[in-house]
Amino acid sequence: MNGLRKLTDKIKPSFEKGGKFGFLHSTFDAFETFLFVPDTVTRRGSHVRDCVDLKRVMIMVVLALVPAMLFGIWNVGFQHKLAFGLNDWGFWNIVWYGIVKVIPLYLVSYIVGLGIEFVSAQIKGHEVNEGYLVSGMLIPLIVPVDVPLWMLAIAVAFAVLIGKEVFGGTGMNIWNPALIARAFLFFSYPSKMSGDTIWTGGMTRYMAEGTAYASGNGLIDGVSGATPLAHPTSEGLMAAGTDFMDMFIGTIPGSVGETSAIAILIGAAILIWTGVASWKIMFSSVIGGLAIGYLGYAVGSTDLPGYYQLVMGGFLFGTVFMATDPVTSAQTECGKWIYGFLVGALAVTVRLWNPGYPEGMMLAILLMNTFAPLIDHYVIEFSIKRRAKKVKIA
Repeated sequence: MNGLRKLTDKIKPSFEKGGKFGFLHSTFDAFETFLFVPDTVTRRGSHVRDCVDLKRVMIMVVLALVPAMLFGIWNVGFQHKLAFGLNDWGFWNIVWYGIVKVIPLYLVSYIVGLGIEFVSAQIKGHEVNEGYLVSGMLIPLIVPVDVPLWMLAIAVAFAVLIGKEVFGGTGMNIWNPALIARAFLFFSYPSKMSGDTIWTGGMTRYMAEGTAYASGNGLIDGVSGATPLAHPTSEGLMAAGTDFMDMFIGTIPGSVGETSAIAILIGAAILIWTGVASWKIMFSSVIGGLAIGYLGYAVGSTDLPGYYQLVMGGFLFGTVFMATDPVTSAQTECGKWIYGFLVGALAVTVRLWNPGYPEGMMLAILLMNTFAPLIDHYVIEFSIKRRAKKVKIA
């Protein structure tokens, strides 16, 4: 490591402004901060001193996502094994298939996304921020495993350019970039984001070729590529052979990283313990989802108890990893409670009373991203008025 540090220090002057490769200063700085802890220190008096910086925060979120990613890799192979009746497959066959299907999603996400970030930084003469480390990790986890890679590349480019760079880059965006990518895919290519053949690896290929899947050969009876949201009733779940524990563990079809509540809760514990994400937003979102879930259960809109809504679709994943995005969520303490509650409530409301769109988490978070500044505004206004009344009384 010392040798790498010496080599970096030796070539660094060439990449400084005025050096031979000064035009690549932003790119060199990005690689240096990726390899080493920045040595920039406060040179004047400051009110707050802290060792936490953007790089450490982003890395912590990436680490919190690792359990969901690892389980997603295994589950992709497991669902393929079930769908095609591959009874001779062991653990490593399942994992290897999952790796082959999931890693290309990450390669496209990071190559396209980081490529645009680097070019943008070079054009603007700014530093390359670490913000896309998280977005690049999130995007492959919230899309179907069989999404065409060229579609994913277009969605990533749209998310980075329109969702981030036009607003000024990391820390300036209004909406969560990962959800912008998913929304682009959903509205531009709806057939690739919904249906029974896209949630299990290999199903789309066989459907297109008209072989095993189309003829029904080699499939286990009762297994389909649809998620529980495709049949959100107790009878539908029973017919699909799915129960609450299957959804809690995550052994169901779905987006790569959204199926396992256990893996997501491990990530939530990491984020809360390190103070990176707001537990208030997570808790209030769950309360909002339960409130509307049980309301729908009471009025007969669904025969599933409210707690089922927490483990179906992307509710828990969105609550933990995307609703808590510190850039696009509410900033005030009271605002976080309001924001989180409305995210959970809106997500389940869309599920129960919009038959054309069974998964409401994406729309709920994007909508509340839009209104988060307004929530903070009125929370602050209310606080100022309340204090003003106290002053008058005194």
